[in-house]
Amino acid sequence: MSVATAFFKRDLSLNLSYRTFFFLSSFGILFNVAVTYFISRLFGDSLVSQLSEYGGNYFAFALIGVAFNGYLTVSLSNYAQSIRDGQVMGTLEIMLLSPTRLSSILISSSLWSYFFTTFNVAIYLLAGTLIFGFDVSQANVLTALLVLILSVTSFSGIGILSAAAVLVVKKGDPVATIYGGISSLLAGVYYPVSVLPGPLAVMAKFFPLTYALDGMRLAMLKGASIMSIRTDLLVLVGFTLLLTPLSLVVFRMALKRAKKEGSLVHY
Repeated sequence: MSVATAFFKRDLSLNLSYRTFFFLSSFGILFNVAVTYFISRLFGDSLVSQLSEYGGNYFAFALIGVAFNGYLTVSLSNYAQSIRDGQVMGTLEIMLLSPTRLSSILISSSLWSYFFTTFNVAIYLLAGTLIFGFDVSQANVLTALLVLILSVTSFSGIGILSAAAVLVVKKGDPVATIYGGISSLLAGVYYPVSVLPGPLAVMAKFFPLTYALDGMRLAMLKGASIMSIRTDLLVLVGFTLLLTPLSLVVFRMALKRAKKEGSLVHY
């Protein structure tokens, strides 16, 4: 059995033992979709000019923002949570000192969370389509999948940096808290970046979520081709190439420091 399969089966078995959580989580998503829809009824018309490039429908714009922001949230929390769980259960030292490659451990430990997030995004889109009239008839699925893959890989680097911070500070998750909040403010989850004041709109360009949501909305709502959103895709590739090796180097440095101080299992 591969490392990835072993991690996924372990996390699947663990989470299936909490079936009430599945039900409540799905029910909560339905509430979020309904809230988004009724807010769009109240404020939607005031943003039509800024939303014209996405089709002019605020509900569709916000639904994609809320649903796909889940991938950033899980990327920021998942790796750090795996470290915390390992510390609490006493398995972290055994896992990190095993001959398995560090990158393999980090990727394998995140598979279940990304699978569950994809399940949640499907509920968002299904509820929006079947109950509130979210229109996906123009969606370019191939382009959307490519945006999703590049978004997850670019977010993962930030998540690994967050896990490195947990190894050092032990308690709390400063990277996830600060970065997640700023991304939600600037990257256009609930409103287009174009409504932000000039300096904040410039800052938004330094967050991969900005390009992920722009590309996903254009692919889902306007049927954009890969070539027509190549700028978003190339920027996401750039973030991936920059953040992935950087985050692994920083994580190894944090791990080396924890081993030297003998604090690997402290929490």
